[in-house]
Amino acid sequence: MSANPLTYLEPVLTELSKAWPDNKTINIVCHGHSVPAGYFATPTVNTFESYPHLLHKIIKQAFPFAAVNIIVTAIGGETSDLGAKRFVNEVLNHNPSVVTIDYGLNDRRIRLEKAYAAWCSMIEKALLKNIKVILLTPSWDTSYLINDDNWKNLVLHAEQIRSLADKFEVGLSDSFLKFGEYIEAGNDLNSLLSQSNHPNSIGHQLIADGLCEFFKKIP
Repeated sequence: MSANPLTYLEPVLTELSKAWPDNKTINIVCHGHSVPAGYFATPTVNTFESYPHLLHKIIKQAFPFAAVNIIVTAIGGETSDLGAKRFVNEVLNHNPSVVTIDYGLNDRRIRLEKAYAAWCSMIEKALLKNIKVILLTPSWDTSYLINDDNWKNLVLHAEQIRSLADKFEVGLSDSFLKFGEYIEAGNDLNSLLSQSNHPNSIGHQLIADGLCEFFKKIP
């Protein structure tokens, strides 16, 4: 079973709650493809409307004494097999307390088996260093509107990411589910997108809201 969002980051939240001189700098790394990198309508990169920046703002509102960095190691167009190759030198080198992983949209290009191996590699390396891991299911794209093979593959990758969170008992932020709930409420998918495969500021806020479930203050 995936980790309980209310308790999974308790050690991190304890550190975020401390005030100077007892606090320490907390690094959170957002790893993945173009979505966490902040690409909206390519080639425009809207860093300050992307979900890593929105997450940073929400954490700071909740923890005003925290010295916290959000470090984005995402690369537009990348798949998880390539992200796994640079995971040690470009992600773990930041000594993060938390790592988020978001590759579902692009991993359709490398298929399920190869993606599974890459995600397992990254999760295992992080857990060996006692780093908390939060996996993100993919945001939606316009393949939903035509229900083609790309959409069916995206559904399968979302399911695989959920299974990985269960397998390793790490965090799961189910962006795919949040987009689905938004559509089921009668909203138009295009109101979440800046182009066919990239969310706009509303879509990024949905993703950030999912992540922020892990960063609620300890009662």
